[in-house]
Amino acid sequence: MNQRRSPRAQLIPGSGPLSRVPPAAAFFGVLVLFVAGVLIKGVLGAVLLGLLSLGVLGLLVAAWPVLSPVDRLMRFAVFAIMVAVTISVLG
Repeated sequence: MNQRRSPRAQLIPGSGPLSRVPPAAAFFGVLVLFVAGVLIKGVLGAVLLGLLSLGVLGLLVAAWPVLSPVDRLMRFAVFAIMVAVTISVLG
């Protein structure tokens, strides 16, 4: 049986502030912020990417207790890559 999820369905059950954000809106918001930071470069681009990095770190810290060691490693790798990209747009 092929059961398709509604695009408006929650990714993770819960009642936090992100539970009301549609997944597509979150994806496009992050995409726009990342592309803008990379294209703008300089201090403003680094600030945009820094904000995105802080968001990734916040999600990592909030989800840490329920993540498996492999998931922790992969999400920390995403955070480290975000920090590296943020530093690279300064130069």
